[in-house]
Amino acid sequence: MPDLLLELFSEEIPARMQAKAADDLRRMVTDKLVAEGLVYEGAKAFATPRRLALTVHGIPTRQPDLKTERRGPKIGAADAAVQGFLKATGLQSLDEAKIQRDPKGDFYIALIEKPGRDAIDVLAEILPVIIRTFPWPKSMRWGSRSGKPGSLSWVRPLHAITATFGPETEEPDVVKFSVDGIETGQTTYGHRFMAPAAISVRRFEDYEAKLKAAKVILDPQARKDIIFADAKELTFAQGFELVEDQVLLDEVSGLVEWPVVMMGSFEPEYLAIPEEVIRATIRNNQKCFVVRDSKTGKLTNKFVLTANIEAADGGKVIVSGNERVIRPRLSDAKFFYETDLKTKLEDRLPKFEQIVFHEKLGTQAARIKRIERLAAEIAPLVGADVAKAKRAAHLAKADLLTEVVGEFPEVQGLMGKYYALAQGENASVAAACEEHYKPQGPTDRVPTDPVSVAVALADKLDTLVGFWAIDEKPTGSKDPYALRRAALGVIRLIAENNLRLSLVKVAASALAGLSVKSADAEKLPSDLLAFFADRLKVQLREQGARHDLVDAVFALGGQDDLLMIVRRVEALGKFLESDDGKNLLAGTKRASNILSIEEKKDKRAFDGAPDATLYSLNEEKALAKAIGEVKTEASAAVAREDFAAAMSAMAKLRPPVDAFFDKVRVNDDDAKVRENRLKLLNEIRSATRAVADFSKIQD
Repeated sequence: MPDLLLELFSEEIPARMQAKAADDLRRMVTDKLVAEGLVYEGAKAFATPRRLALTVHGIPTRQPDLKTERRGPKIGAADAAVQGFLKATGLQSLDEAKIQRDPKGDFYIALIEKPGRDAIDVLAEILPVIIRTFPWPKSMRWGSRSGKPGSLSWVRPLHAITATFGPETEEPDVVKFSVDGIETGQTTYGHRFMAPAAISVRRFEDYEAKLKAAKVILDPQARKDIIFADAKELTFAQGFELVEDQVLLDEVSGLVEWPVVMMGSFEPEYLAIPEEVIRATIRNNQKCFVVRDSKTGKLTNKFVLTANIEAADGGKVIVSGNERVIRPRLSDAKFFYETDLKTKLEDRLPKFEQIVFHEKLGTQAARIKRIERLAAEIAPLVGADVAKAKRAAHLAKADLLTEVVGEFPEVQGLMGKYYALAQGENASVAAACEEHYKPQGPTDRVPTDPVSVAVALADKLDTLVGFWAIDEKPTGSKDPYALRRAALGVIRLIAENNLRLSLVKVAASALAGLSVKSADAEKLPSDLLAFFADRLKVQLREQGARHDLVDAVFALGGQDDLLMIVRRVEALGKFLESDDGKNLLAGTKRASNILSIEEKKDKRAFDGAPDATLYSLNEEKALAKAIGEVKTEASAAVAREDFAAAMSAMAKLRPPVDAFFDKVRVNDDDAKVRENRLKLLNEIRSATRAVADFSKIQD
């Protein structure tokens, strides 16, 4: 079956856009093919700085013929309706139509046969539309070859379009179309400097091979592998170790078509700067990797760069050029760092009086005071020294006003730690200056030092309560203040440090510190707790746990100790994996379903204690006895927070529940017996609520 080769050759595409652009090209073309009835075997897209390419394998040579039926007017309908039907279907007369019998009458039916088109003609129709409507985040227009303004909007000026289609055993045809005066063909171009001549290509295999011969590695992953392997080998050969950076590797691979790895150096005096600042300087300004001494684990005065050319001098000029740029950048960073050290962190704080955190939540200075107060309240709950927690909260935001953080925002917090240590602060206080932002994502490290934990919780809870109070909650996919991330951070801090605290009480305390008052101040802590429940479900889902169990536990009410909720959910999950758990869940659901039906029918609830004198069957008596024992045992286990024991107690309900449904007819002819048995079913539901609301658990 034929294959498609498509290449869009342009000026340099920004590295950050390439991966998505390649994926968009593959998706848009294959979606259109399928919509046109051209089901393919496989597709793969590629991107380099100067081209997007796509190969689609196994496309049929022709669309299948399409046969459809179109229903027309009733027999005897007005002539205008009949003529409209004939015109729409292409029939010459009603003699060509079928008649379909229907209870509402007899209708004319037209059989429409639409012959399939050649796939190459379909491609010639859909490809220019895709090119013109391509979803670049940013695009531009430029002059056409005639000198007039062009009509195409593209990320960078588009120079050539290669589009071929045909079976592997034959010479492919050009898919003929034009976009903004650019005619399709079989011509592409190699490396801008090392092999700029035109290249004639036929299909993907020779296209990829000829590009490689012309110093272009088409596959982005292959370029990444080359850069990574060569950088590791180059550093290892000199007794060093590459500091790996996947994000930078992804970016650098999008800047070159023929990666050539080299090593440069800078003056050792710059190693006096914090390593993270050196790395940020070299990474942000020159897209270079830093190098570590494998023996000491500290950075060396070396860096690894990736060139896009095999230079005749072995890269000496390229390395020298990078060194000339990096040197003054490091000099600036050193100056910023040394300047920052001259001013104590607390001496910077008055500037926060003029910096607004949020128009409804006051200044950054007011926020720092709130975090100090809240950190002091949380400190005893997490085993932290109150004075140290207050001091850390007081200083934690100060590095935002330093020169280094102004230049490199990604090192905020970290620089606070360095400056705090430099001015003689306690190690825990300094650590909290860095760690109070953590964790910032599912893979980020969770602080364990109690002072860091106290300040991190205070910072995140102040943010959450503040924005809840002014009704700036996340909506849909929008979360401009990263409140979902803050809530997940609180959950991880509590769960991974085994902390016991009441979220409702802490939230109420945070609310009390706000100058703005919420219209629903009383509801705010519980509303926020519901938000935490949703975030906890997300967290558990990502860990492979059942998120419906969170609903089952939260449904009991009064659950605001996240650690206990997590432990109860874990115990419930293990219980439901057992045969006892599965069968008890089924029995409880059966009881709930019967109760729901009968309560709706009788328009009443069957609560209250059953009458033991109305038990006539042994199964009723056994179930009633088991429920009483289980209630007592499970409640006692929950009270001492032994959830595994509570689940074991629940397991004792399984045999009598099974026996009850096997031998007892709930809807007895005697109304009093029926009512009593329904009350007994309600007791099953009530007993299981000692550990969870089983009605919230999915089967």
